[in-house]
Amino acid sequence: MKAIFIVYDQARGEEVAEMLERLGQRGFTRWTDIAGRGSADGIPHFGNHAWPAMNDAILTFVEDGLAAPVLEEVRRMSGEARDLGLRAFVWDVCDAF
Repeated sequence: MKAIFIVYDQARGEEVAEMLERLGQRGFTRWTDIAGRGSADGIPHFGNHAWPAMNDAILTFVEDGLAAPVLEEVRRMSGEARDLGLRAFVWDVCDAF
């Protein structure tokens, strides 16, 4: 099993959830109104006057075989609108209840 943490501009919220649904992944947890800035070239999302945008994030746990298709879709979506700062991080899950 893999954990996938996806961070994205709030403007893409429904698009990210629909992508997971399309791939057959039903479960996830979403956080809203998250401030941050990408490590390399990301535009700040601070929710203030100078940088008004905010991020959301989703954490989902998938079977091993679904991790690559999710990452492929995240890469495709990111390439369509690089300014919206879509990123995904994957790690192994050792145990679950």
